[in-house]
Amino acid sequence: MEINVLAFGQVADITAKSSLKFSDVKNTNELNQLLLTIHPELQNINYLIAVNKKIIRENTELHHEDTVALLPPFSGG
Repeated sequence: MEINVLAFGQVADITAKSSLKFSDVKNTNELNQLLLTIHPELQNINYLIAVNKKIIRENTELHHEDTVALLPPFSGG
């Protein structure tokens, strides 16, 4: 199983990539823990997680070729 992860704003700055791929990640909690292990600096910022363009607030099961977006706070006008 492979999932696509899109990073935006500060998250992309920290990961140094705007697009990542991960295999064998079962849910969003597992993905978040993996990201924090690879990039501990992510612990210092807040970001929302969206799965297939839907913002989620709780642990969500991931499926093959799901797209997960990591969304830091946005501002603008």
